[in-house]
Amino acid sequence: MTPTPRAPGAPTRRTVLRAGSAAGLVAAAGAVTGCGADAADGVAADGTVTIQVWHGQTDTALKVVKSLVAEFHRTHPDIRVDLGGGVLADTMLQKITAALASGAYPDVAFVFGSDLASVARSPQVVDLTSYVRDRPTPWTSYWPSARQAVTVNGRVRAVPAVVDCLAMVCNKKVFADAGVALPEPGWSWAEFTDLARRLTDTGAGRFGTGWPGTGDEDTVWRLWPLIWGLGGDVIAEDGKHIGFAHEGVRALEVIRDLVRDKSVYVDPKPGSEQMYKVFLSGRMAMVPTGPWELPDITQAKLDYHVVPLPTFDGDPVTISGPDTWTVFDNGEARAEAARTFVSWLTHPSQDSRWDVEAGSLPLSRGSEDSPAWRAHAEETPGLPVFAQALPSARVRPVHPAYPRISQALGEAIVSVLLGRASPRAALRACAEDANAALLIPR
Repeated sequence: MTPTPRAPGAPTRRTVLRAGSAAGLVAAAGAVTGCGADAADGVAADGTVTIQVWHGQTDTALKVVKSLVAEFHRTHPDIRVDLGGGVLADTMLQKITAALASGAYPDVAFVFGSDLASVARSPQVVDLTSYVRDRPTPWTSYWPSARQAVTVNGRVRAVPAVVDCLAMVCNKKVFADAGVALPEPGWSWAEFTDLARRLTDTGAGRFGTGWPGTGDEDTVWRLWPLIWGLGGDVIAEDGKHIGFAHEGVRALEVIRDLVRDKSVYVDPKPGSEQMYKVFLSGRMAMVPTGPWELPDITQAKLDYHVVPLPTFDGDPVTISGPDTWTVFDNGEARAEAARTFVSWLTHPSQDSRWDVEAGSLPLSRGSEDSPAWRAHAEETPGLPVFAQALPSARVRPVHPAYPRISQALGEAIVSVLLGRASPRAALRACAEDANAALLIPR
């Protein structure tokens, strides 16, 4: 549970509430010991099964996970969940890769959606296709983006854990002080860059907007809505080339315009922490972000306005970065217990609680229809804007080459943000590296 995604995956900031993207190690959750926890196969003499879950959470989200696990134990006395093995979600891919190589891996792990294709290449990852179709899971109720994010080559290789999407959050006071009207749905990227310029005050240290400048997925995923809005795609239909050779240039030109006008704050540190601090301090007019940031904005007592992302043609496009609960095979008893746990965890009854308490969006229509979520959405200004975008939100492809494509595009974005290359030159270098990755046999 998320944020933005981070090695290629969801953005790092998304995981601040859920996965602790700020520097430092997360304290491992205390292991929940149960009868027979030391049994080699995790099954005690009395039939109790113990599974290990690498949750990836910290702070608020970890408290919610612990509370949910306690409830699961009350309703499933024959399954014990060990929350040991704490690791930041941002470093989960590296830890899982090492664990699979050593043969000592967990039963469930929180894996970023765009990392799933790499992880699912392991035969130890449980195929959940028939499980989600034959069991009482909310599979058909999940948002399309959530289903797509856990499907690799037509097979369901995980269960959705978290969904989100991007919108633009505006500081009302900055707009009011400048005498500028707030943007409304259907605004254009040209209007966005114009507003960013008009709302920038170099002398006062105020920026129109911000963009992560580390070149990681947090930098990259914010550009995909522009590329999609122009008709491009991550991978071309032939599967051998990127699908944004031309659209990527125009998308990077939006960033170039921000740089030219000195209206963009470029965050040099992973996690977007500095960018959000600038916004929360009242020194940034607009920030593209997700629902995970609303609790901090509310706590900072900022009067804010949420609007869908700008468009090129009036048709809004946003991106969702779903993350997953991935199940690993440690024998049928533990695999079945793990399937039971993740299915229970993502049921609307539990998911709606997670959404409200940990700051996420509903995984499914069932969660969205729950009284708890509806009350929460009514009480949280701007939250419905994010939720309303979920049915049409797009996702990055679950493809083994995506990390290389992301890395290449991240380098291109940074080169433009720092004024080191023109959009055309930056995209040319990106295409060379990304196309090479797509030609590698999988």
